[in-house]
Amino acid sequence: MTSRRKFLQNSAMITGGTLLASALDNHAFAIFKNRIAPSDQLNIGAIGVNGMGWADTTSALKIPGVNLVAICDVDQNVINRRLDELTKKNVDTSKIKTYGDYRQLLDNKDVDAVVIGTPDHWHALIMMDACAAGKDVYCEKPVGNSIGECRAMVQAQKRYNKAVQVGQWQRSQQHFKDAVDYVQTGVLGNIRTVKVWCYQGWMKPGPVVPDSAPPAGVDYKMWLGPAPTRAFNSSRFHFNFRWFWDYAGGLMTDWGVHLLDYGLMGMNSPTPKSISALGGRFAYPDLYEETPDTLTTLYEFDHFNMVWDSAMGIDNGPYNRDHGIAYIGNNGTLILNRGGWEVIEEKGSKNKVSKPFAPSIDNGVDKHWENFVSVVKSRKFEDLHCPVQAAAHVATVAQMGNIAYRSGKKLEWDAAKEQFTDDAVNKEYFMKEYHNGYKLRKV
Repeated sequence: MTSRRKFLQNSAMITGGTLLASALDNHAFAIFKNRIAPSDQLNIGAIGVNGMGWADTTSALKIPGVNLVAICDVDQNVINRRLDELTKKNVDTSKIKTYGDYRQLLDNKDVDAVVIGTPDHWHALIMMDACAAGKDVYCEKPVGNSIGECRAMVQAQKRYNKAVQVGQWQRSQQHFKDAVDYVQTGVLGNIRTVKVWCYQGWMKPGPVVPDSAPPAGVDYKMWLGPAPTRAFNSSRFHFNFRWFWDYAGGLMTDWGVHLLDYGLMGMNSPTPKSISALGGRFAYPDLYEETPDTLTTLYEFDHFNMVWDSAMGIDNGPYNRDHGIAYIGNNGTLILNRGGWEVIEEKGSKNKVSKPFAPSIDNGVDKHWENFVSVVKSRKFEDLHCPVQAAAHVATVAQMGNIAYRSGKKLEWDAAKEQFTDDAVNKEYFMKEYHNGYKLRKV
């Protein structure tokens, strides 16, 4: 492991080569990779490769010295598809071991780090087990599917002392950092409101269909894992898991952890004092979903309010953007999203704070992986762009919004006790109930 650490300590020097290598054809890239000594390789295993987990894996493989040695998925059809894709890119897949149970992958001593790209309800279990097995972890967001899970995951990282990066890749994009730096100069004046929105016109739940047998090749019992046992339904499976409380938290946790993150960072904010939420299934009442497709949440902080506004089926969001963060100050408003940022001067302001649009110039996922790999080697966990502690904080705030919606109450947060002042709400929503014999390991 010492030689691997030495290799990644030089990651900053290799960054330019990483970007170059990603642009090379597969043959040239293989030659470049083979120049790295076997002892300097980093072997990864990917757990859950149907969606973002595979995007993460392909980003990781752009980095010289990173090798995919194991794939795990409960759907053999997905595994076969990924192996076919790799074969077409002239990758020797005979050395990649495949699994249907993540625990078997964790037993593989050749795996140094794992990618967790499963549905949300699996994140805590796999991350904690991976750390206990001695693996570093790159976990998709949201880090946990409940406030209690977020807290347990932070404790696990501390106990096992492993690098844990969460896939909130906007934290690795330069224009997001630049925008936050600008907000914190104070030139916008007193910021009283932060608006965070996510309007996703292309997103829609699945149709209402009868329960059925799982598709051939799918280990549905394993897919359910710690979630309640239910008959298979195609509109709850794969991408659509997002719209059901058993497995996830809708747009609030799917996109909210990305966007609320920067609302909180820009204002240097801990947790809100109170949370209230209103919404419902207004866009697609005839489709199959439990989470709200329309939601407005108000977070109260000491000196400002933060508003979350989400809507499926609509692209025309505030400032003619389908997602973003707006810091609204006395002198001007800074608008930030994945495309870039700009400042609109307040009419009548004597301060000239208008800034033209500054576009995004980098690939956030690739840069996020470069950061993770470098920290796996250096062991300087403070250099992680999105450590589990930071991800747990914003996931907790997102969960607060969902809990306010589901309970139908205006909730007060006790910062000292780190829980709601309503004991009934804490009992019902603070921690997910685990089923089918699964339990989080004690840390």
